[in-house]
Amino acid sequence: MLSAAYHTRSRLATATRLAIQGSSSSRSTQPFNEPLSGNAMPRPGGIASMMRLPVQGDATELDACFVGIPLDAGASNRSGTRFGPRQIRTESALLRRTNMGTGVDPFRYLRVADAGDIRINMFNLKKACDNIRDGIGSIIASGCRPLTMGGDHTLTYPVLQAMKARYGAVGLIHVDAHSDTSDSMYGEKITHATTFRRAVEERCLDCSRVIQIGLRGSGYSVSDYDWAKLQGFRIVTGEECWTKSMVELMGEVRDMMGSAPVYLSFDIDALDPAYAPGTGTPEIAGLTPSQALQIIRGCQGLQIVGADLVEVSPPYDMAGTTALTAANLLFEMLCVLPSPTSN
Repeated sequence: MLSAAYHTRSRLATATRLAIQGSSSSRSTQPFNEPLSGNAMPRPGGIASMMRLPVQGDATELDACFVGIPLDAGASNRSGTRFGPRQIRTESALLRRTNMGTGVDPFRYLRVADAGDIRINMFNLKKACDNIRDGIGSIIASGCRPLTMGGDHTLTYPVLQAMKARYGAVGLIHVDAHSDTSDSMYGEKITHATTFRRAVEERCLDCSRVIQIGLRGSGYSVSDYDWAKLQGFRIVTGEECWTKSMVELMGEVRDMMGSAPVYLSFDIDALDPAYAPGTGTPEIAGLTPSQALQIIRGCQGLQIVGADLVEVSPPYDMAGTTALTAANLLFEMLCVLPSPTSN
């Protein structure tokens, strides 16, 4: 059961959101984009853009955008995440413009489009990271906030490089089964398991405002999380989440993050593989979709400057359930972005 305090916060958040929904972006006087309705085009039809939004390569006039990074060169187990963005877009055709759980219609106050995919070097991971850093850098140059569809978790490292260049060190809400703070894999410093160690070394993160939620599974040693803890990360293991609401935790996270810029990185393997089997490194006993929604909705009020949803590998879930879940989580991320008037 949710607490009375939670319901009060939810009503206040909804009231605040409804108040700003009537405001207009200062970027342009053009009508806001909106998802193509199922009454305008049957859902199996039309171009497979994210939420069937217009595809717009130039992010200058946008407040937020969905962008794909078809990368799996950094994966250590199952490949296939290069197909993640395409499948997420396909499954997103079911999404409608209003979040019925929170009352938010982000298309009333945010100018949003699908920015397509960043062109990356598929044969050289280091060059691919350069491509990603430059591509995200061009998106955020005008203040647009990217919601990135992955792609393996390596991509978050160059994204955070771009974030640092614009915002300085950012806070991080990292939802994952794995800490991704290894020093190397087979002698390589850039992989999907080294992402956040590299980000710390390059001072992309404000380590006093980093939390990792959902870590679990087998490891190499009981000290596997010690490096992250020594940096100041707060670790919330999967076991600490079992059978619990995430509402109280997210209240603590909002206090921790304050009003400074925050980045949200969500690995789909944070969810139990019963809900999201299409991923590269599945671990049992993970979060439920409801807990995932509580975490993302709990980010409302934070100064989110970007977010990603990574590690969707469609070949391991031919039914598309994992990609459908990912599409919904990305929509939830859009719904908690601050309005342009609050920046």
